[in-house]
Amino acid sequence: MIDIVFLGTPDFAVPSLKALVENGYNVKAVFTQPDRPKGRGNKLAFSPVKEYALSQNIPVYQPEKIKQADAAQVLKELKPDLMITAAFGQILSKENLESAPLGCVNVHGSLLPKYRGSSPIQWAVINGEKETGITTMYTDVGVDCGDIILQKKLTIGENETAGELFDRLAILGAETLIETVKMIENGLAKRTPQNHAEATHFPMLDKKTAGIDFSWDSNRIKNFVRGNNPWPIAWAKCGEDIIKIYSVTVLDEKTNKAPGTILSADSKCGFKVATGDGVISLDSIQFPGKKVMDSKIYFVGNSVCTEKLTND
Repeated sequence: MIDIVFLGTPDFAVPSLKALVENGYNVKAVFTQPDRPKGRGNKLAFSPVKEYALSQNIPVYQPEKIKQADAAQVLKELKPDLMITAAFGQILSKENLESAPLGCVNVHGSLLPKYRGSSPIQWAVINGEKETGITTMYTDVGVDCGDIILQKKLTIGENETAGELFDRLAILGAETLIETVKMIENGLAKRTPQNHAEATHFPMLDKKTAGIDFSWDSNRIKNFVRGNNPWPIAWAKCGEDIIKIYSVTVLDEKTNKAPGTILSADSKCGFKVATGDGVISLDSIQFPGKKVMDSKIYFVGNSVCTEKLTND
């Protein structure tokens, strides 16, 4: 069995690391992002990859920048045969990549060269893609631009959220990784250069970008809500309130009201809002200080402002 150093951080990476361990590979060490404040108390929290690695007694390193000389030296001294990255969150240097004679393999949550970058799963949902998948590739200096080894496809469900797709792709990623590593061990891994002219990039998501523009068509809004669930969660401003929106339904209705106009907000008809081409129902919502709930249930004993919904 070859010696491996694994670099990853979030939940997406854990199935890949776990698959390596369970298939008997010698994971000499794990590199992951430093502990970050989390939750209302801002207590430092381990990354999911760190938690799993510690449970398996795998040494963990957490450099702020793996490109820095001290971190690069640690990586070199580990003398891995192969490095594997999965949503690590840092770009490796040429020196880093030269630490392993068999190279570095990245597990990426899209069908490259489409959706390079940090949020490929969410953007595929936001953009209404019907299909996505996993790509394993040889990491090169740059962002997701290396030669492709394997690709596996899956269909995106019509109502599937980014979180649900994330979980499915994490499992597919682990399966694809093991197949890839076995190919490398046996000298069977092929390199297929990416067509860089077909590459697409999208910005990182955050709370500011999650505001809904109701002038969009209904399906675009639905996809936007799905793609921002479970984070950062789509929202709309109603007066002084910020309403978080977890799911919507596109209705077979038309209106001549301006986009963002609240058409109903009660326990009988639900929370209906005009869009650029029709009407949507805001189904699962959260008002400030309240729990996430079905809008019809919320409006039993609660009211909402009558102003238009906006994202500013």
